[in-house]
Amino acid sequence: MSKIANQLEKAAKLMVNGLRPLKFTGDVTHVYNPLEYAWKPHQMYLERYGNSTKRVLMLGMNPGPWGMAQTGIPFGEIPAVRDWMKISADVKKPKLENPKRPVVGFACEKSEVSGRRLWGLFAEKYPSAEDFFADHFVTNYCPLVWMAETGRNITPDKIKKAEMAPVEELCRLHLAKMIELMEPEFLIGVGAYAEKKLQEAVEFHLPDRQCQIGKILHPSPASPAANRGWAEQAERQLVEQGVW
Repeated sequence: MSKIANQLEKAAKLMVNGLRPLKFTGDVTHVYNPLEYAWKPHQMYLERYGNSTKRVLMLGMNPGPWGMAQTGIPFGEIPAVRDWMKISADVKKPKLENPKRPVVGFACEKSEVSGRRLWGLFAEKYPSAEDFFADHFVTNYCPLVWMAETGRNITPDKIKKAEMAPVEELCRLHLAKMIELMEPEFLIGVGAYAEKKLQEAVEFHLPDRQCQIGKILHPSPASPAANRGWAEQAERQLVEQGVW
């Protein structure tokens, strides 16, 4: 294993250990951390594709229910992970599973639309995953999934600020470590939230680092703009910013 991948694994485990004891109140009844129960495929992702410096580091927000929550891979749409990245491994269960949001790993038959769009564009441009990951890497800011008893997803902005503060600190530190190790020229947020988190990580921890920070439209089906030809818009944004 390369030194970079080894350091990425250590940084991820450090973040996971820090997140484990945190408690959340309000509507939050269940918290999943795929970096615990889906560590095996995530580790394969880091070892296979996070093993070198990158020109472009892309950042998402936190896991989607049918993507990273199942596979441990950011935006982890199963066919993309299994067939394009050639990653498949056993996934365990979260300690407290919500029956409305079961984790079945690679047996999940639902599609993560954001992941299908994102990895679909990259696979179209780079039929070989190795070619894409030679220059790019995709990660998520936060590995946690918060949900209510009903299975409803709770986004980070709906969590109490005092409860989010230690999460922010751990995730920002982890992101800064990734930037330090991968030395990217471009930091691209998938959506405005992720762009803001990239800016904060550099500002807080790496003020002397020279890199271009930008964003592309988030591929979520909840975004009307993304439903009007997301791939074309995202590609145009990457070209305009000099990434592609």
